[in-house]
Amino acid sequence: MGVSTSRPDKGIALVTVDFPPVNALPVHGWYELADAVRTAGRDPEVRCVVLAATGRGFNAGVDIKEMQRDTGHSALIGANRGCYEAFAAVYECEVPVVAAVHGFCLGGGIGLVGNADAIVASEDAVFGLPELDRGALGAATHLARLVPQHLMRALYYTSRTATAAELHAHGSVWKVVPRTELSAAALELAAEIAKKDATLIRLAKAAINGIDPVDVRRSYRFEQGFTFEANLSGVADRVRDTFGKAQGGTA
Repeated sequence: MGVSTSRPDKGIALVTVDFPPVNALPVHGWYELADAVRTAGRDPEVRCVVLAATGRGFNAGVDIKEMQRDTGHSALIGANRGCYEAFAAVYECEVPVVAAVHGFCLGGGIGLVGNADAIVASEDAVFGLPELDRGALGAATHLARLVPQHLMRALYYTSRTATAAELHAHGSVWKVVPRTELSAAALELAAEIAKKDATLIRLAKAAINGIDPVDVRRSYRFEQGFTFEANLSGVADRVRDTFGKAQGGTA
């Protein structure tokens, strides 16, 4: 259990997340993920990072039970900072990051894939931000990188999800494949990227980040301020408690 890194092929680092039962990450998990991605990107032998997960789904966001056990705000602050670090690590990784997504990709998962350079998804993959149902806010910054503006708003306000096929139609998912073919498809794209010159691919990543119209780090940090406001006002606890009773306490 945790975050591991392997080398499935020359020039490729595979970072795998494993936090059963649903990959709802505790605070330390987000930091582990950030460290793994940054370490892989700094390795001069690596030209592409593949981010994947085991189990039922790619990512279910933060561990709500961890927050509910905390009588203060340390878990909330830790989760927000951990998510910020993990999202930034993917975005700032010195080489391209390919996200291999299966099952559910919710909450913090959207922050990860929204900051990835490419997404390969299985046919059963769904993407969404159920934050309003879970007493939180955030990652609209990243959902807006996956779907058009008005669809992002509708998905955010309703907590609905979009399928991999729908995201493929919008151009944000590179390829949709049967679940059994997901790993191979992600590694195939990564291998194509990894064939490029090591120095040039890093320059390309820096150049593309430099022309982004939105500073994803700053905009996400702005969103986090409203999450703190919801928690300080008591609204978040009320919604979170209701969700926890109905769903078993993870998000």
